[in-house]
This record gives sequence, C-alpha cells and structure tokens, in this order.
Amino acid sequence: MVTSDCRMNEWHQTFEQNALVPPHPQRARQPLKESAAFQCLLKSLDGPLRKQGVLEVLSEVGCHLRVSLFDVTYRHFFGRTWKTSVRLAEKLSGQPPKMVFNEPLYFHTSLNHPNIVAVVEVVTEGRKRDGTLQTLSCGFGILRVFSCKPESPTSASQDKRLKLYYGTPRALLHPLLLDPIEQSKHMTVIENCSLQYSLRPYLLLEPAFHLFPENLLVSGLQHIPGLLPALGEMGDALRKPRFQKSVTCYLDDVFFTLYPSLEKFEEELLELLISDHLREGGSLLDSGTLEILERRLHVGVHNGLGFVERPQVVVLVPEMEVALTRSASFCRRLGSSSKTSSGDQALVLRSRLRLPEMVQHPSFAIIFQLEYVFNSSSGVDSNAASVTSLTNLACMYMVRWAVWNPVPEAGSGRVILPLQGGTQCNPSHCLVYKVPSASMSSEEVKQVESGTVQFQYSVNSEGQLDIPTGHIVSPKVDQRPSRKPPTSPSSPQTPPPQGLAVPQDSSVGPGLSLSQLVASPLTCSAKPSAQRPQDCEPSLAQEQELPLEGRISHLEADLSQTPSVLGPSVAELLQELPFTPLHAPIIMGAQTRGSGKKPSRASMVLLQASGFPEILDANKQPVEAVSPTDPVKFNPQKEESDGLQSNEIVLQFLAFSRVSQDSPGTPWPKTIYFTFQFYRFPPATTPRLQLVQLDRTGGTSSGSLSHVLVPIGKDGSCDAGAPGFQLKYMVDPGFLRPGEPRWFTRYLAMQTLQIDVWDGDSLLLIGSAAVQMKHLLRQGRPAVQVSHELEVVATEYEQDAMVVSGDVTRFGSIKPIGVHTVVKGHLHLTLANVAVKNVVQAQKLADVDGELAAMLFSPLPQSRARPWGVGSEGEVVRRRKLERMRSVRLQEAGREHGSRRPSTLAQQGIHAQHARDLQVIAAYRERMKAESISSALSLAITTQHTLYASLGMAEFFEFALRNPHNMQHTVTIEIDNPELSIILDSQEWRYFKDSANLHTPVEEDMFHMQGNLAPQLYLRPWETAHIPFKYQSFSVGQLAGTQATAELRPEKDTESGSPLKSSTMPTKHAKVVFRAAGKPLAVLCLTVAPQPHVVDQIFRFYHPELTFLKKAIRLPPWHTLPGAPVGKLGEDPPVHVRCSDPNVICETQNVGPGEPRDVFLKVASGPSPETKDFFVSIYADRWLATPVQIWQVYVHSLQRVDVSCVTGQSTRLSLVLRGTQAVRKVRAFTSHPQELTTDPKGTFVLPPLGVQDLHMTVRPRRAGSRFLNLHLVDVDFHQLVASWLVCLSCRLPFISKAFEIRLIAGSGKGANKRITYTNPYPSQRTFHLHSDHPHLLHFREDSFQVGGGETYTIGLRFEPGRNTGEEEILIYINDHEDKNEEAFCVKVIYQ
Repeated sequence: MVTSDCRMNEWHQTFEQNALVPPHPQRARQPLKESAAFQCLLKSLDGPLRKQGVLEVLSEVGCHLRVSLFDVTYRHFFGRTWKTSVRLAEKLSGQPPKMVFNEPLYFHTSLNHPNIVAVVEVVTEGRKRDGTLQTLSCGFGILRVFSCKPESPTSASQDKRLKLYYGTPRALLHPLLLDPIEQSKHMTVIENCSLQYSLRPYLLLEPAFHLFPENLLVSGLQHIPGLLPALGEMGDALRKPRFQKSVTCYLDDVFFTLYPSLEKFEEELLELLISDHLREGGSLLDSGTLEILERRLHVGVHNGLGFVERPQVVVLVPEMEVALTRSASFCRRLGSSSKTSSGDQALVLRSRLRLPEMVQHPSFAIIFQLEYVFNSSSGVDSNAASVTSLTNLACMYMVRWAVWNPVPEAGSGRVILPLQGGTQCNPSHCLVYKVPSASMSSEEVKQVESGTVQFQYSVNSEGQLDIPTGHIVSPKVDQRPSRKPPTSPSSPQTPPPQGLAVPQDSSVGPGLSLSQLVASPLTCSAKPSAQRPQDCEPSLAQEQELPLEGRISHLEADLSQTPSVLGPSVAELLQELPFTPLHAPIIMGAQTRGSGKKPSRASMVLLQASGFPEILDANKQPVEAVSPTDPVKFNPQKEESDGLQSNEIVLQFLAFSRVSQDSPGTPWPKTIYFTFQFYRFPPATTPRLQLVQLDRTGGTSSGSLSHVLVPIGKDGSCDAGAPGFQLKYMVDPGFLRPGEPRWFTRYLAMQTLQIDVWDGDSLLLIGSAAVQMKHLLRQGRPAVQVSHELEVVATEYEQDAMVVSGDVTRFGSIKPIGVHTVVKGHLHLTLANVAVKNVVQAQKLADVDGELAAMLFSPLPQSRARPWGVGSEGEVVRRRKLERMRSVRLQEAGREHGSRRPSTLAQQGIHAQHARDLQVIAAYRERMKAESISSALSLAITTQHTLYASLGMAEFFEFALRNPHNMQHTVTIEIDNPELSIILDSQEWRYFKDSANLHTPVEEDMFHMQGNLAPQLYLRPWETAHIPFKYQSFSVGQLAGTQATAELRPEKDTESGSPLKSSTMPTKHAKVVFRAAGKPLAVLCLTVAPQPHVVDQIFRFYHPELTFLKKAIRLPPWHTLPGAPVGKLGEDPPVHVRCSDPNVICETQNVGPGEPRDVFLKVASGPSPETKDFFVSIYADRWLATPVQIWQVYVHSLQRVDVSCVTGQSTRLSLVLRGTQAVRKVRAFTSHPQELTTDPKGTFVLPPLGVQDLHMTVRPRRAGSRFLNLHLVDVDFHQLVASWLVCLSCRLPFISKAFEIRLIAGSGKGANKRITYTNPYPSQRTFHLHSDHPHLLHFREDSFQVGGGETYTIGLRFEPGRNTGEEEILIYINDHEDKNEEAFCVKVIYQ
C-alpha cells in the first residue's frame, strides 16, 4: 500500500483555491455554444485615481486591478476574481500619474452574449500605522467582451481606452442600473482617467482548454497544472502553451467496501429516501416499490482546476453476483433462481480502467465517485418485467467519493483509500450522502467507517500494455429487476487491435450499462441469450470516443456515430396513429353574436325625452335617420364619385339597460366605460360614465331602457350638461393616403365594430357588443345616422378537463363545448356619418416658402436691429451723440490707438474665418463630387414604386426588366427584405395574374435556383422580361409614437379627430438590385405603406400566468363567410393559418369532407398582469393570397387560485396582499358577487410595503369547473392593484329527498308550498336555507331553529315562469358554519 499525503494536500489546496461561482441557472438552460478563447492585456492606468484625503495616513501605497466576469441580464457575478500585482504610481514631470501593469489575462467561455462583460476594478492599498493592510476601491470600468468584431489572432491588436466610473462593482447589482449600463444616469465617469488595454481572440489557447475550466480568469504568470513553465524568468506560459508528458494509468480489481455492510448500507439508504419522499409531500412508497437499478462508478483525472477529460462511467455489481456469473459461464446460461445473498460485502468492477491523460504532477489526481440509480417500480409482476420497465429512472444520487494522487516513483502497487461524503466540497459540486457520525471513533476507525475503495494500479509511460494470448467469454446474466440491479450484459467479442488491452473478466471498460442499451437509439437486440453477433460489440477505441455529455450523459450517448460497429439499426421509428387532441372548440362568432336591432318606439320616446344632443349636418340640419334593418346597396363607384370626400364619423353612447330576466337583487354596475378601435385611429377608452336610472311609473315592456349614461365630473358627481357621450373621427383627404379611400369604404361596408363594456368601479369586463357599420355609407347623401340596440354578451369558458359534449344552437351549428354566453344588457348606440365641406384658406407665404421663413425669423445684426420707418431720424442723432461721448473718453484715457487696433483685428479674424469656411466648402464639394455623380447615374436606372399592403394580404406586381445592352446577360436578383419575394412557381404566377387581370405571358422555369443563393435570370440582347414579385407581411410591428399618446376626448373638450392623432403605421422599404456581371443593371426601390386590416373577430381569454393556453376555435361553414371561394359540390377548400406572433403555435389539420374545421392555438402566458395580443389570418386558397378571416386574440395573464368546493356550502381561504410604495384605499370586486365574497367587504386601507390578508368565501350555485375573476382596485385613482383567476372545481352534494311541482307558465301566478325537516341531533340547532335559483324560489325564513329530534316546516314560494319547460331547483340546508347538512331537489314543470 502506497501513501501520498503530501501530494494529496497539494491537490486539495489547488482545488479549494480555484473554486468557481457558476453562471446564472438561466444561462445553463440555453443551448451550448463552442467555447472561445480570449487574451486581454492590461497595459497602463492613466490619471489621478487615489483619494489623497483618505490615503494620507497610509504608507507603502500601491495599486492593483481586479477583473471579474458579470452577467448584465441577470445581475450575476460568476467565475473567480483575478488580481494583478501591486504597482506604484509613476509621476512624470508635467504629466499626470501613470501606473504600468502590462499583465496578460486569459480565459475561455461559451457564453457568447453581448451582456457577458468583464468588470475591471481599480483598488488602492496601503498599510496603517499598526501595520495592517487596508484596501480602497477607487473606481471600475465595464469591458464589453462580445461587442467588438473578432479580429485575426495573428494581427496586432489595437489599444483601447476603458472609461472608469466612480463607485465599486457592487453597484451593478442595483436594480436601477438597466442595460445599457454605460448610459445610465446613475453612472458618473471619472474625468481624465482611463485604462489602456487590448482584447483579442486567442486561438493558441484552444489546445489547453482541457486544463482549466470555462470562465476561469488566469494569468500567463500563474502556474497551470499540466503546462510547462515558459522559457525565461518572466515568461508567459499561456502565450504558446507547452504541455507536460502524459502517462497511462491502469486500474484493476477495483472494489468498494461500505460500512457496516453493503446490505445494511443500502437498506438505510432506501429508508431515508422513502422518508425524504414522504416529507416532501410525495405519494406513499415502501421498500418494495423503490429499488436500486444500478450502481455506477465515475472515474476521471482531475488537475485541481477541473476534470482533464470527462469521467468514464462504469457499472459496479455485488461480489456474489460476479461469483455466480463466473460459475455459470460453463453452462452458458444463468438460471432464474440466482439471487443475491445477504453476505455481499463489496461492489466489484469486472473490467480494467485505462486513464491515458494522467500527468506526473502533484496537482493531478484520480477521482472516484460512487453513484446509485433508483427506480420507482410501477407494481408489475417481477416475472413479467421487461427491458422497457428499466427506463423509468426515478433519481440518481452520489453517495461516496475518493481522491488519489499516484506516486511517480512507484510503477505499480495496491492502494486502499477511505471514501468521503457529507457536505464538504467535491469535484462534481453536488450534494453527497451523509457519513456516519465519527465523534467517538478513533482515527483508525474514521478511515474505514465511511467505506473504502481498493484497487491495483500500474503506470506505463509508453502508453502500451502487453496483450494476453486469449480473452475471457462471459455469458449475459438474467435481466430480472430486483432490489439488486442487473449486471452489465457481456458477450463474446473479437480480438482488439494491436496495442490495446482486453478486459480481464467482462466487457470492455467503460462498458455500457443495461439502461444505456435501453435508452440508446441504435442498440442490438436485448434478448437474453448467451451469444451475440460480433459486429454488435464496439471495440475499445471506438467505445472511448463515444460523445458523453455531463455527469449522467452516458444515458443519452448517441451511438448512431458508429453504425459500422453496431450494425444495422433495429430501432425503427414509431408509426404515428391518427389522433386528434381533445380541445374544447369555440365557435367563431359566438362571443359577439349580438343581434343589433332597431330600438323600440317606447325606447325612442325615453331617449327623446332624456335630452340627448342632436346630430346636425354641415347645414345645421337634423341628419337623416335610417333603420338598421334596411338593406344596404353598396356601390363603390358612387362613393368614389362623391364630391364631399371628408367624413366625420360620430359615435354617440346613449344608454345601457339591464335584461328583463334579471331579478332585482342581481348586482348592477354604477359606472361603466367602453373600449374599441375604429379604423387605424388609436384604441379608444372612454371616460367613466354614470348609470342613472330613469324614473318610470307603471309597467314597462321588455325592450324599454332602464339607465342612461351621464358623464362624471372631476369631483365625482354627475355632469350637469347633456347626457350621453359622443366621439368624433375626422376622415378627410388630408388624413387618407393615396389609394386609401377605397380601403376606408370597404372597411365601412364589411367590418363589424366590436365594443367592450367594462365596469368602471371593479374594472371587470361586463361583455362585448358588435355593430355593423355598413349603414354609415352615405351613397351620395350629405349625412346619415342609424340607432342600434345591441346585446352585450358575456362569455364564460370552462376548464378543458371537464369538457365532454356540446349541443345544437338555434343557428343550426354545434354549440361551443365548455363555452357559455349570457346576455348582460342592451347598449343603445347611435352612429352617424356627416359630410364636411372642404374650406380652402389662403396660406401665408412664410408657411409655404421655407427659405423666406428662415430669413424672417433669423436674428439680425445690431446695426439692423431696428427697422427703418418712423423714428429713424431720432435714432441717428442718438447714435451720433454716443459716438462723441465714446471718443472723448478714449482721448482722456490716452488709448485711442489701442482701442482701434482690436476692432481691426476682429475684422481680420472674420475674414479669415470666412476664407476657412470657403475652403471647407470647396473640399466637401470635391469629396462629394464622385458620390453625387454616382447617385445621379444610379437614379437613372432606379424605379420608385409604392405599395399599399395590409396584414396577411399578398400584393402582386410585375417589374419590366429590360436589357439595354447588345449582348446577353445572366442577371442576379438581390432582395434586402424577406417579406418581398419572387414568384418561382408558374402555377402561383398564373393564379395571381388571373386575379389581377394581367395578360402578360407566363414562362416555365424562368429562374435558375442554386441552394440559398439569389435567383438568376437569362436575358438576351435588348430583351424585356416581366419579373413577378409578391409582397406579404404577417407581422404587425409597432405603431408610431403618436398612437400611444393620442387621446380622444369628449366633443365639448376638443375638436374633431385630426390626422395628427391617428395611429400612423411605420412605412417599410424594400430594395431589389438586378446585377449583371457584378454591376447594377436596374434598381427597384419599393415603399410599403401599411394599411389597416379588417378584424373579423376578437377573442379575449383570461388564463393563469406562466402556463400554456391551448384552445381550439371552430370555423363557421364556408358558405357563410364573405369572400370565401366557391368549391365544387361536396368539396371543402384547403385551410391555412398564419399568426403574427412567431412565438404562438397556430395550426389546423386536414379533415374529411363535411367535417368541421378547428384552428388550434397554443400560447405561453406571461407573468401577471401581462396581456398578450396577436392576429390570426385564415386562408382558403393554396397560395395564401387573401385572408378570408382575421382574428385578434387577447390573453390576459392572472394569478391562479384553485378552489375545490361543494355547491351550496361555503369554502373559505385567504389571499396575501402586499402594499405598494404609497398608502392606497382599495376595494375588492368579484365577477360573480353572489357566489364569491370577500372580507373586508367595502373600502379599506392597504398600508405601504405591508402585508395584509384578504379573506375569500366561495359558495357556488352550480357544479362543474369554471373561472371567476377577483380584482383589487384603487378607488381613488381607479387603478388595478392586483388580480386573480379563481379556478373552481365544484361537485354536487348528496341529494337526500326529491320533490315535483307543476305550475302554469305565463299566468303570472306562483305557488306556496311547504316541506318538513327533522333535526337529527339531540340538541337544538340553527340551520340556514339557500337555493341555486334564488330568482325562482324564495323562503319564508332564511334561517330557523329547531330542537333536538324535532320537525320544522319550511315555507317555499315559487315564482311564476314565463316559458314552458322544466327546471331543477336545489335546496341547501346548512349549519351555523355554512356546511351542508342536507340537500333537497325540487323539479318544477312549467306547463
């Protein structure tokens, strides 16, 4: 046995001194990139940095630099801080102090990202009077590693200057410092101070990557184990790395002994794992369901900085199993009765380990790591277990590790090492299983009670070993899973090549475990046989080259790189079966089915009497009113020939009425507001409007209105002015772009304006209404108005897990599964289109001529400051007197000549300045002459064209390209915009030509394509060819800044909407260059003016934050869509979808004829309260030319609260409220106040930065899974403070009794009934009564008391029904805690 304690201490010292802080965990999840090497030379520090007032009391003052890596994105320092040697300031005469370092710094990293920077800190140090060392940070700089372009490593790097900032690098952790940090207002630059450095990629460092890990900053003067020192006393070892000679180390007869025995150790390990699993809230496990799948050994060479090569992974087996395997080798089969006995005391490696990367250095050591793999059994019978059951890996744990440093003098020997464990740091940087308590043990016992590893080693500097004359054949053991793992499958193998060793007992090491064979994509058949084909066994050299990634990478080893060794593939791809995922389909149009109708005469009487302002035309006459039920004949030519092209669109919100079915106790909002978007104006949000109830006497019809809208004043009271709210949009030729009037009329004719109605107090969505705008087409009339009564519909979505079926609606289509629509009210709205006469006014000349305006508004010299005119004579006399006084004073002072000289010098200076200006102008003209001539020549071959494109619409055009030369050319077409493309398919070209009614010829195989290169075209002399282009954009981009700041105000506060307040879409550009022989033949400059697109449907989903929203939206029948193509009988057109957000998965599947089509969406919701919106375009043609439908989808992310409850009884829980920076008066609002209540109920104060509980009580009325919304609103500023999505999962209680009653529908008469209830308790109790239909059933008493065992009669009042049918009403009898005691069901039949 050989000991090497001194060498082991040196490895431990190197390992502990070079501990690294890992990068942020989010960086580890990103795809790995190739590591890049860099050399940074810190040359000198210029400028006074030392703070004299602080350092005056210090002696031996010096300065050094510290460099650390920093992740700006996650505000995370990582790696290890590197320091230079201390330097003294060198103060030159007449120059600022300078400190010269000239120290090179090397590192390599795979985090190739602009936000990975190096932070350089300047630190001054000195000694106090008592001799202690004090350091002081004097500033820091930020070195952008990946911001500059990589340079050639052989070229001389350029010196750069690094700005220094006040403070310490710890300031970078402050959340106010956002990227780019250098431009932050909190960063102050130190004037006249900088660090001179050079940074360049360093390819010569790549061969040394294996000797030090990533993100470790090292110096060329630092000793790296495995590298030879540089030549010379002050040489740089990393400038041209030279490596030490490696030797090959062989390990044989490796076995582990665990304390007190292997069986006891593993039993305790399993018991502790099961205990931890239960403590973490897992399901119940026992020792029979959790089994040890494998015992693995990781062996690798470590130089104190990191593993030189990835550790080899081999499988250990109990000693008894090895003995059984050897005895069974003669019968070539292992019986199923071979079990592991209780006498196993060691884990044995049956193969030899070869470590060719060993170096004879005190810091080089061999690391042993023992790992256990556990499997949670699924309860399958052990006799029926198969290989696939072994792939269910539950977890892996490192249980022991050891380190050994070979002695170079000894060539071979036997080694016994103590195993280590517990919380001490280890090379894998992971938690290791605990070690036994050694407080009462002696030093000798401590060495062995954690376990030992023993092995025989031999070192060969030649890297070769004698080859045995034969090889050993071992049959494969049974693959029956048990608490003891199966052994590695072994089989006969071919003799290895010359110079390689054959394992002594089993398969070559490191061998593949059974789990590897199961997980590998290309493995041989795993049938339990004694023989396998020879081509299925990889050789030693080939097996060592398998790519292994990480500590458990052998499970994912890609064996496909050695197909010649492994033979043909036997793991074929699985064939996909026809399967359609079950999503709850939502019928397109169900959300805004609002059937706009003509207001009743009774409603018109009330509106007329309420005093709403009347809409007048340009002649101050009442506007002609049309009925929303009248058909509209749209004539585009008539609209275009109208002389009055200025349109003032008026929207007048009048009243909001509740539906007649609502009971008086149903909550009704006090204030509301509206949101919508008209054309390409900014999204409009109206102010809060008060709902004022009308005073009415007598009965009212179902169609009459109940509340009118009144603006709210600044003090919160109702405005004394006219009721209603009015918005105006001015759409005139100055606002519309060329060609846009046709789009606007098409928008009015085909678009439906969707209006969302919100509660002004709770900020909850009440519902949505949709109104068609086709009646706003004037068709030559001076003005037109139309009044609507719109249904405001609320949509509720159930959770997809509860969806099972749907039913048929009145429209004849399938009702959306899991979607419920409820009419919340009726909105009374008036739309008008008033023609405005264009008034031409004369403009001032200064407004037209810019040069004249500059002359008029530029400051004049003093001599011309006052204009000529009245009073000019008195001004001349005054100046003459002042000149005389000045000359007298100058003569008295004797400085007349001296005073004139500066005046002459000033004039000479002015002339010299003018001469320099003329020289600069001449030089500029000379320099720009060539560019101007080239621009003029390029302009001659440039064609300008403007396209008016909208979202998803394919714009087709042809460009006539002419060859002006008398020789043929091969023209290369270069396009700089990916949204502009050339049509290569002749069928697609012919389709677009037919749509555009073009009659130019179509050519087959017109362009030559080669890979990803630009297309090429052959042109004969003087030939003209028509090049087909298609422009199509699926992204909406960001609107200009005017959209975010534009605001629409009431009519009395502002003028009509102007073009300046419209949301101007940014103009795009595309350039096409036609090159022949490298020179431009023609240039096409395309200007794309995006036009607004028609939104056919708006979907709004409320979904839990940080989850995936998966929805299926069902398309309506094709014959109901406007503009849809007409296919053959029984044939549906193809369906294609595109999404404006590339991060949203949007797709549709081909189905059989006559089957409904669904569009599937998968959206990742963000953090609460983020809102994500995008557009979905649907096409019914093969070439995606024109979308037949465009949807806008909103996904609101809310905090999720899951509640499992029973209908009719209360479930209570609490939410944590966290205060903001200021005191807030808040109130909680719910979307279903009759089912969800909060405590405190009213307004309460939320203290700043405090924590407060909000108690929530849920009493659902119907079973199923659905969503409720909970908002916390600031009542002073009407701002949303917090929001939650309450996910209910409700079940019905046990029904103990059932009753039936018959009533006459429409008679207006109800019924009084009685039922009895007996108290089952021996004492007096109080019970409370509830119903799931409070508008149909009333109780005589809401609560009652009854003695023990007594019977009480409950009085019921059934309200009359309006329609025939059946209704089941549940009666809940609850105790004092609102828990359900009993539930009755009453079936009411309305006849």
